[in-house]
Amino acid sequence: MATGTSGNRLRRLAIPTLVVALITGTTGVAGTASAAPAGSSGNGSGAGYFTAGSDKKVTLTDGADRRPGGDRAATPKAAVDETGSGMYVVELAEDPLTTYTGGVSGLARTRPAAGNRLDVTSTPSQAYRRHLDTQRSSVAAAAGVTVNAVYTTAFNGFSAKLTTQQVSTLRADRRVRAVTVSRALGTPSAPPTATTATAANPTPATSSDADQSAPTDRSGRPAKPGPGTGAGMVIGVLDTGIWPESASFAKKMPAPANWHGTCQAGVAFVAEHCNGKIVGARYFADSWLAGGGSVPEGEFLSPRDASGHGTHTASTAAGLPISNVTIDGRRFGPVTGVAPDAQIAVYKVLWGGMGYDADIIAGIDAAVADGVQVLNFSIGSQLGDWEANTPIGVAFLNASLAGVFVAASAGNTGIVSGAISNAAPWVTTVGAAVTKLDEATAKLGDGTKLVGGSLDALPGGGARPLVFGEQAGSPDLGAVYCEPGSLDPAKIKGKVVACALSDMFGSAAEIKAKGGAAMVVFDPVGNYRINSIFNFPVVYLPTEKQAGALFNYLMRHPTDATVSLRTGGDGSSVPGIPSVADFSSTGPDKVTLGVFKPDLVAPGSNIIAAVSPAGNFGRQYDAYSGTSMASPYVAGAAAILRATHPDWSPGAVASALRTTATDTVGTSNPLEQGSGFINLPRATDPGLVIEPTAAELIEFSETTEPDGKALNLPAISLREYDGTRPVTLTRTLTNVGKARETYRSSVSGLPGMKVTVSPASVTLAPGKSATVTITLRRGSAPWDRYVTGSITWQGKAHSARIPVAARPWGIAARPYADDGEEFARMANGAFGMVQPGFTGPLVGRSTGYTPMRRTSYSMPAGVYGGVFDPSATGVKKVDFTVPANTAGIVVEANTADPNTNLDLYLYKGGTLVYSSDRFWTSAEQAYKFLPEPGRYTAYVFAQYPGGPVVDFELGHAIIGRNAKYSGATLTLPSTSERGQGFNFTLKPNKPLAEGDFWAYTEYSTNGTVVPGNLVYTQQSSWQ
Repeated sequence: MATGTSGNRLRRLAIPTLVVALITGTTGVAGTASAAPAGSSGNGSGAGYFTAGSDKKVTLTDGADRRPGGDRAATPKAAVDETGSGMYVVELAEDPLTTYTGGVSGLARTRPAAGNRLDVTSTPSQAYRRHLDTQRSSVAAAAGVTVNAVYTTAFNGFSAKLTTQQVSTLRADRRVRAVTVSRALGTPSAPPTATTATAANPTPATSSDADQSAPTDRSGRPAKPGPGTGAGMVIGVLDTGIWPESASFAKKMPAPANWHGTCQAGVAFVAEHCNGKIVGARYFADSWLAGGGSVPEGEFLSPRDASGHGTHTASTAAGLPISNVTIDGRRFGPVTGVAPDAQIAVYKVLWGGMGYDADIIAGIDAAVADGVQVLNFSIGSQLGDWEANTPIGVAFLNASLAGVFVAASAGNTGIVSGAISNAAPWVTTVGAAVTKLDEATAKLGDGTKLVGGSLDALPGGGARPLVFGEQAGSPDLGAVYCEPGSLDPAKIKGKVVACALSDMFGSAAEIKAKGGAAMVVFDPVGNYRINSIFNFPVVYLPTEKQAGALFNYLMRHPTDATVSLRTGGDGSSVPGIPSVADFSSTGPDKVTLGVFKPDLVAPGSNIIAAVSPAGNFGRQYDAYSGTSMASPYVAGAAAILRATHPDWSPGAVASALRTTATDTVGTSNPLEQGSGFINLPRATDPGLVIEPTAAELIEFSETTEPDGKALNLPAISLREYDGTRPVTLTRTLTNVGKARETYRSSVSGLPGMKVTVSPASVTLAPGKSATVTITLRRGSAPWDRYVTGSITWQGKAHSARIPVAARPWGIAARPYADDGEEFARMANGAFGMVQPGFTGPLVGRSTGYTPMRRTSYSMPAGVYGGVFDPSATGVKKVDFTVPANTAGIVVEANTADPNTNLDLYLYKGGTLVYSSDRFWTSAEQAYKFLPEPGRYTAYVFAQYPGGPVVDFELGHAIIGRNAKYSGATLTLPSTSERGQGFNFTLKPNKPLAEGDFWAYTEYSTNGTVVPGNLVYTQQSSWQ
């Protein structure tokens, strides 16, 4: 869709960014928001986070501070300047306390034995730390470096502001393992835009403001501490801090044995805020400030949370049971953390939603030294992981080796890139699931029902007048988005107002202030399904299809549009419950071969939890969505498992959570759901565990380009395997049950692949292990695409399942996706290139060239700057049939009118296959490689018509896989080598007619056929 000036109907688009949340509801340990009937009384909280957009979508991992007073200028412009000078993390060669096993004369081992915990106060630990201090000082002095932050427990090194010469000196020092540019990370979402509910720097509540009543469970009975509630465990939360006055933390508790943490005072935070439920609190900003950052306006230089993200994650993991949460007077029922009797240790490492990895490592280092058993990390990078074995990843490895379980958010890039954050194999990477519908229905005056979402009380009753914001105010002031100050009160009083998506809180406030009855929000480019609480009737329609239906209804009824709004729907907004949230980042890990991510999914949509009133309209509780919310759910579950099974390692806990997970509704694809949806009751008694050894993980961490497929993980990932050869792996199964049991293996899914498990069954006594060999062959599975499935070991009393995803590398490594837009699939016949994933003799063939068939069309113009809807004016529908055994289809649209902008949509039935909406040109192209046969429909949409009639040309080519077209000669080398690209040409045997032509190429090696490219050539009249 085009962007434009104020004359354009939709001059910019925006998307809500995701945050995080606790869980509320009516069943289970914790649940999603479940509102009581409208009109209930109470006092509460609940704002979701949305970012205003520019003229394109923002990334979901945008960590900019966009609260009132938030200022990106507070962020350092870059960790290093153009000369390479700036903030760095320096890792020294010697092991930190968590992994030191001896070797230095006179210094005993500090790494704890399996099942034991690190004791930083022991004589060996204190002695070894003095040794590390001495070595660090010597290294820094030799390079003339002033040390900033110091690490000794989970990471051995320091952060410092370095010149390029100092970087060179340190990298040449044998006592230094690595010198890495410090990087900024943030929460996988941005805080709210343009909110005005609270002062920038409010006065914190005193402890007397908190509810000090005894916590109760959902039945109202006093909660009983025990292993099933996480008693005795400490969950460390690396985040934006905490709001200590919240009722979710209002319980005095003694510090557990061997706790070494502290309560660090600071602005609006005193030692008394650590009441035992909050057992410790620290903040880390040294590197952030030394690197040029500042404390944003409204922030607290202390563990106090200004945004709400850290409070939300902490209470999700371990908040106390609250009998009833009310938000803006509306009851949402009871809420509780997953492990309500676990204690919370706070490590504030983000400032305005952003922070340096150097400070995060300091937080990890302190958390491990303090004695946490579980860490939650709802932090990531904007575009997912950028490399394997980062300094943060190494710190988490060392924490894991010391017995600390790490849960981390996968990221919220599901509708953008899918890129995964926190993909290290020793981290449990968590995606988000929808576990509560929270639907609302808007019924238009023509009978069309649009099912969206809402967490607000809706007016119900009969139809009400509906007006488009653009028609009820000043377009130049943003009336299309219902921006503050843009609407005319006389035109919206008592009416429902439809607004294009921008700042939903600002839009709702504008309509409420001007006397409107409700707001319906639509997104012209489609978005993800989340809700927030606006204290005003708001229905959000997230899909592009819904936006088109609503927009074009408004255009047909500029003066007599009506709508009725009601809570509830027909379930069509999601495939079912639970389902993978559409914003949740998807696998595979784009950085490391052989690592399966996400590990599993947990509740992460419309989650109610405690927040900071300072960043949430003064609310104490709020609804957030995001993988940030799902991660602390798993952290709480891990605390329960560790309390129940104190002898289990972090790897055993991770395995139990994964092998017992269940399929979500709508997909069983592990690239989306990982092992599936968390099932905590089953995880407490998994029967088998599959966990990697410390030696395996350490070797992985020390490899420049690691491949994790051979790690003893409860999953198998073959992202770029050689499909001409079998792959043989092993997995070691350990019986953690109480009885001898026989497990029989079975394979499901993996269409076309041949998988064998040997031995097919194993019998294990308690505590005993067996190693099985798994052989996977491609068989008839497609090349350059994933097939997925699972291997299950079924016993009499237990069952353990591991997911499998395999993509044989044919001609293109590392695809962006497994959809129609396949990397390197389209080529020019004059200079095509292939990068094979196999080695051997090479033979090729081609279908020859078939012409692109073009037809001219005219259609009446629709709305200038409109929104696509198949039934709208200004849309041309063209059907065509794709036969079986088709190599590819290519559809193109163009117009000679420079004032017309076309968009192109390709559907199969009701499913969108491909969309092409380049705003800078009307030369649109949609394609699909190896398409399913059937009826396809191309829709050409004149998004900006240049006149009352739109003239355009639509072309399409259907290339049969075994067809023979106008002959062409394929020239390529006689052999291929895995990973080594080669050039080919496909030259017509005789001159072709004027126009565009397409062909299909195919390769074979030792009789194995590998699909090639769709190849293009053009013949012009002047040739």
